[in-house]
Amino acid sequence: MTKGSNYQVLALKYRPATFADLVGQAAMVRTLRNAFESDRIAHAFVLTGVRGVGKTTTARIIAKGMNCIGPDGKGGATIEPCGVCEPCIAIAEGRHVDVMEMDAASRTGVDDIREIISSVHYRAASARYKIYIIDEVHMLSTNAFNALLKTLEEPPEHVKFIFATTEIRKIPVTVLSRCQRFDLRRMEPEDTIAYLKKLITKEGVSVADDALALITRAAEGSMRDAISLLDQAIAHGAGETSAEQVRTMLGLADRGRILDLFELIMQGKVAEALAELSGQYADGADPIAVLRDLAEVTHWTSVIKITPEAAEEPTISPGERLRGADLAERLPMRALTRMWQMLLKVLEEVAQAPNAMMAAEMAVIRLTHVADLPSPEDLVRRLQDSPPRPAGPGGGGATPVTGGGGSSPAGGAPGRQPSTPAPGSSGGVSAIANGGSSGRQELSVNSALARFVEFEQVVDLIRANRDMQLLVEVEDNLRLARYSPGRIEFEMTENTPRDLAARLASRLQSWTGVRWGVSVVSSGGAATIAETRAQHRSDLQGQALRHPMVQAVLARFPNAEIREVKSDLEPVVDDVVPIDPDEMDDDWDPFEVD
Repeated sequence: MTKGSNYQVLALKYRPATFADLVGQAAMVRTLRNAFESDRIAHAFVLTGVRGVGKTTTARIIAKGMNCIGPDGKGGATIEPCGVCEPCIAIAEGRHVDVMEMDAASRTGVDDIREIISSVHYRAASARYKIYIIDEVHMLSTNAFNALLKTLEEPPEHVKFIFATTEIRKIPVTVLSRCQRFDLRRMEPEDTIAYLKKLITKEGVSVADDALALITRAAEGSMRDAISLLDQAIAHGAGETSAEQVRTMLGLADRGRILDLFELIMQGKVAEALAELSGQYADGADPIAVLRDLAEVTHWTSVIKITPEAAEEPTISPGERLRGADLAERLPMRALTRMWQMLLKVLEEVAQAPNAMMAAEMAVIRLTHVADLPSPEDLVRRLQDSPPRPAGPGGGGATPVTGGGGSSPAGGAPGRQPSTPAPGSSGGVSAIANGGSSGRQELSVNSALARFVEFEQVVDLIRANRDMQLLVEVEDNLRLARYSPGRIEFEMTENTPRDLAARLASRLQSWTGVRWGVSVVSSGGAATIAETRAQHRSDLQGQALRHPMVQAVLARFPNAEIREVKSDLEPVVDDVVPIDPDEMDDDWDPFEVD
């Protein structure tokens, strides 16, 4: 037998044997202690929590406490099982005949539950209670749960049920109402680090504190995951484990370098940010892990900005705490929330990309370009502070035109010249902010609207952007009452959608970059474009019907009809002598050219 054949992993070697060994579950232990001491032990328990917080371990400890007989063999149910009596040893080793563990993930059917139902009527062979521990109980089928209900509601006094699950919402409420529920909490970072330090002391190995912090953060509140990672880190470091070794083992980037990358992105330095990402990738960091770390830093910085005490997390080094506090003080919340939203979208895209590194580089480019975008408040402030447009020839300036087509005096600062609308436009955009829009802003608006002198040009814009639904609605259901560039007033038809004005204004603003005023009036609307087109087609057909040649054709072919007029005909001359069909030769061809 080799030396390593008897090795036991740390998660099993240091598995808690008593409630005193459980970490971070004080509320549950206190409730069970009071229940045991007052002899009010429930007939069914359900333990729920995330992976690795001790659900199955707690179930075994409860089973040992119920069946413990003490070192002298005369003890009763206790919250502190001795661990040396035969029931305690047999239950800990998983071989007690009266404590049956069942994995519901592999035994989900009614037949498996029927075995339990048929055996509950027999008393325990050697123990005080017959205990059924069902792990991952949410995996049972609906019929299996229904078959268990009656026995679970009124079990024999010698039977106890203990259920464990990570998906409490998948258990029927009829089952939950028959059980005493305990929610096992995630491990706090302080508790996890303290427990890991005890283990490395017992093992006689050396693990750096910052390495323990990395392990704790990667475990995400699961004690079993933390112990398993510690076991792997000890083997990786061969007795002396550093943070760099743990980071390499987990495929993580250096937290300090993540903060460097975060700062470069928020400063808009594209080249430097790409170089830092490439350096981390060359050192073995996973691109997806780097983006996840960026999202974690964004969240952490945002929380620190609201709650400065959050910087004192034990898994964060003192240097990182100072940098986090500095970032929270300098970065606006608007930039942080925008960064968070984009990172969530980027993580989805990178996971689907054929090359994660290329996708990560494109993500960094996008993030750096939007990081330094000004806020709406900054844009308004820049517009207010921009220099006024020089007055035109003749001195003085016209008053600015409001959105309704009228004029109003300028409300800007003294000395600021109001702007004049561009030629051909009969309206502009009402002033924004307190001091009114600057000359440059109003000139830009008028330039954008100069292309839409007539309403037909607006219709052409809708057609060019291929919004067919909006085009049909405008042509069929919009009776134009008044139009000026940037302003549309129309009367509705019986079939006009109620939201047509809002959608038309939104589309025009997105296409032109200028806000449009679109409103509905009760009267004064002209015919719709479709009606005008139909009337024009009818006029053309009427003109064609009055033409002598067409009349002659229709007379010769009585069943013929005019479907469409391709082009306008020459005006009908009043003195033209109509052709009498009866006087035409039988072989006359109306299309024959003399």
